[in-house]
Amino acid sequence: MTAQLLLGPLLRHVGETTATVWVETDSACEVEVLGSTARTFEVYGHHYALVVIHGLRPGTSTPYEVRLDGELAWPESGSTLPASRIRTLGAGTFRLVFGSCRRPGHERGIGSDALVAYARRMTGLAESEWPQALLLLGDQVYADEPTAETKEWLAGRRDLRTPPGVEVTDFDEYAHLYYESWTEPLLRWLLSTVPTSMIFDDHDVRDDWNTSRAWREQMWTKPWWPERIRDALVSYWVYQHLGNLGPDELADDEVFKAVTDHDGDAAPLLREFAQRADADSTSVRWSYRRDFGRIRLLMIDTRAGRMLEPGRRAMVDDDEFTWIEANTEGEIDHLLLGSSLPWLLPHTFSDAESINELACERPGLRGRLAETIRQAVDLEHWAAFRKSFDRLARLIRRVANRRDAPASVTVLSGDVHHHYAAEAEFDEPVRARVHQLTCSPVHNEAPAYIAWGFRIAWWRPLAAVARRWARRAGVAPLDVEWRRVWGPHLPNAIATVEVDGRAATAIYERATGDELVTAVRLPLTRTADR
Repeated sequence: MTAQLLLGPLLRHVGETTATVWVETDSACEVEVLGSTARTFEVYGHHYALVVIHGLRPGTSTPYEVRLDGELAWPESGSTLPASRIRTLGAGTFRLVFGSCRRPGHERGIGSDALVAYARRMTGLAESEWPQALLLLGDQVYADEPTAETKEWLAGRRDLRTPPGVEVTDFDEYAHLYYESWTEPLLRWLLSTVPTSMIFDDHDVRDDWNTSRAWREQMWTKPWWPERIRDALVSYWVYQHLGNLGPDELADDEVFKAVTDHDGDAAPLLREFAQRADADSTSVRWSYRRDFGRIRLLMIDTRAGRMLEPGRRAMVDDDEFTWIEANTEGEIDHLLLGSSLPWLLPHTFSDAESINELACERPGLRGRLAETIRQAVDLEHWAAFRKSFDRLARLIRRVANRRDAPASVTVLSGDVHHHYAAEAEFDEPVRARVHQLTCSPVHNEAPAYIAWGFRIAWWRPLAAVARRWARRAGVAPLDVEWRRVWGPHLPNAIATVEVDGRAATAIYERATGDELVTAVRLPLTRTADR
């Protein structure tokens, strides 16, 4: 029987002459795209392939098909959508679309799916107006909050009265989440056509994942957790991480080579890898770099790489931060720093998180109470890892003020279920403009009090009170200040960074029914660069 395509194709890494295409099939087979082939590899009885394509020409657009053992599997028979294409990097306007927190498009009661609306609009646009990149900043799946349909499916597999109940437990259940999330026809076409980069956030594993050492210790008392975290990381490696790597990185990746060379099911290899990655976060680097000509995207893992030892808390270890710093070097026009968690929150919240971090270090009841508050209200953003916050601020300042500074340095984030933009300022002017752009959710819901809470948190008198409290608590002065330039707003939305040479603009679009409505356009560069 001929193999069938279950998921994909997902167009992942595209350069000037190369591309990678990811697929999931229902059985072992050879996958062919534009004359390049790859054999599927097996994980827990599931079959995947990542086809690496060489020999493309810069600045070209090439329609492609997917064949399984020589039989046409994509496009689907009768499809009226435009042909899937690989568009290599070239001159002209560059657009990167980003957002986070997307529940499956069929789920009702949480508004319109902004990413599906974007795909629908794309089908009617000239190809020159399509984006060159898509960045999904976390919560691609909700392992701890599945849909009603998935809960029903889980009930057919096991007794949901046994912990963890309706939360997923293993690789098969993770695979089901990805299938549910990525099979909507318009989204599937979008992912086959726009090169996509991804990173996890907490719900890809579990709410508050790696908030603190106390959180980890609590989770490890649960008998179902070791399998859950292991297969969460295995599934992330298969469905998300592989496609973040370019051909050269794949050629040097020992885990990828071991899995694709393995005869039979590679699950034991990936289980060992995942267990090691969770036990020692320094053993793997989930952060990565993508270059789009003179535009650099540096994606920072703010979840799995955390250092959680009291007194030494950090978003990533010193070696990984050194890697981040080294990869900001070079002649670039724009630096995009991807972080699933916002760097710059409202001042009131930022100071509260730094105060809480110090309080968590205290012994006895006060420390335990602070830890309870940390977990209860998600005090786990950059400001809750203050040494990392300050190191990132110093790095951004150096990049923005060097002689060959890019025109813009922009932090792209999600997580917080609302949209806003802020501009950073230092004690002396720097050459590049620096912004925090946050876009979340793409398709989810947030109670109205979140928007009101964040509006109040931006209020200057309240921020001044929080700042005085922080100083009295022993929080060190900041190396950066910032001001809100737009937001906060709640509706499902998608955001775009549009670049033309040294000029850059941020565009926020709200999902209204099946359409997108432009909410704001914000310049990210100085007038001289536009």
